[in-house]
Amino acid sequence: MKVSGKTIAVTGGGNGIGRQLVLGLLARGARVAAIDMSEAALQETVSIAAAGDKLSTHIANITDRTAVEALPEATISAHGQVDGLINCAGIIQPFVKLNELEYDAIDRVMNVNFFGTLYMTKAFLPYLLKRPAAHIVNVSSMGGFLPVPGQTIYGTSKAAVKLLTEGLNSELTETNVRVSVVFPGAIHTDISVHSGIQAAGDAKQAAEQSKIKMTEPSVAAALMLDGVESDAYRVLVGPDAKAMDRLSRLSPKFAAGVIYKNMRSLLG
Repeated sequence: MKVSGKTIAVTGGGNGIGRQLVLGLLARGARVAAIDMSEAALQETVSIAAAGDKLSTHIANITDRTAVEALPEATISAHGQVDGLINCAGIIQPFVKLNELEYDAIDRVMNVNFFGTLYMTKAFLPYLLKRPAAHIVNVSSMGGFLPVPGQTIYGTSKAAVKLLTEGLNSELTETNVRVSVVFPGAIHTDISVHSGIQAAGDAKQAAEQSKIKMTEPSVAAALMLDGVESDAYRVLVGPDAKAMDRLSRLSPKFAAGVIYKNMRSLLG
């Protein structure tokens, strides 16, 4: 689906890849409903975009189903229509083993990454089915197909997003709605800060220590939007995601060992 002239809702629009998706969509001629928990972050996106009424902002917690269910009508009220949804909002867990991870952290990661994506998809899908062409993008992770030590529950949530998206794709085969699942590798963002994790478990530090080349958020967003416009089934973002996708298919256990060797220092 070409995005020019379309209205796309984007979660996590206040920072990171989400913000770059908002800016990228506007640059390609779309109208955007940016969704985030942080009013300050959304206002910063508005200031950067300088897009006038082509950009609306919506403060919402995607784990609140009632709040989520109001978003499609709010988007339509602002823009007259809604043609797409990009579920980008997500958090990571503290870099600790499952045995040391508190249930509060487990619940939070699953609620944001999986249930938030599910709630948004369920809320917007009836509206998207009415459009002549529409698209849903769900952001999984390289950790959704490959185990990362210290991120087991995060990976679990993203694996759930992967299967949710692939199942939805199959169900919507004979409709006007296309579906893409995205697998980012290491992205140069402050996801650890927005996840409420202390610097010792910082995601950027993790990637730097493992000598993984991180992808810039603007590059990640451009690849994702290219995927939307080409109706891609899967979008791999970053050389690490592409390499590990191939390796994990060839030898899953060996691929898991490679990641473990690169990331184990973060576990102490």
